[in-house]
Amino acid sequence: MSTPVTPLLLSLQVAAISTSIVFLFGLLLARLMTRRHFFGKHLLESFFLLPLVLPPTVVGFGLLFLFGKNGFLGKWLEEWFGVTVVFSLAGAVIASIVVSFPLMYQSAVAAFSGVDRRLEDAARTMGASEWRLFWTVSLPLAWPGLLAGFVLSFARGLGEFGATLMLAGYIPGKTDTIPVAIYFAVEAGQTDTALFWVVIIVALGIGTTYWLNWWSRRNMRRYTNNP
Repeated sequence: MSTPVTPLLLSLQVAAISTSIVFLFGLLLARLMTRRHFFGKHLLESFFLLPLVLPPTVVGFGLLFLFGKNGFLGKWLEEWFGVTVVFSLAGAVIASIVVSFPLMYQSAVAAFSGVDRRLEDAARTMGASEWRLFWTVSLPLAWPGLLAGFVLSFARGLGEFGATLMLAGYIPGKTDTIPVAIYFAVEAGQTDTALFWVVIIVALGIGTTYWLNWWSRRNMRRYTNNP
């Protein structure tokens, strides 16, 4: 059952789940791609970043093609696990993961690329394993960029609309995230409701980006010893 705060709660839930998954896979893949060179690497990276340049409806169509009842993944999930992705919260999460992943990946690649290799080599000469090297040297040095990717991915997940609408649809109380709720409120002529949710999502967007900028400036002052 839908309540007045359902779109907000659903949006936060979808963004939190998708961002956690995106952060983990973005971090691991970025680390791998910045440390390995192989044939087809640039083509694979282009595939990772494709959702940035494709219209959301195209992304949504691709997801619907994969996760629909007759899709390869959708049919497999339903037959083996009884899971239906279309018109479900899982569909909204998947759509959010796909569209926000490029932001996390790009930020993580930039962060790991900026880590001084000489510091890593020095740690290796002191006997540090690759696992310990990652946790004690690479990750702390790359953390500002990783956090930026996390925050931007969260904000993008909150605002996802096109792919979500095509894969998860509009089911009040189940898939009506804020962007979807805004669209259907406008369609129904409920301007006040649409305006209310516009103000909420704009405030969330400003809040997250403002916090990120504040945190970045604070850390920059700490490293440069500027007041």
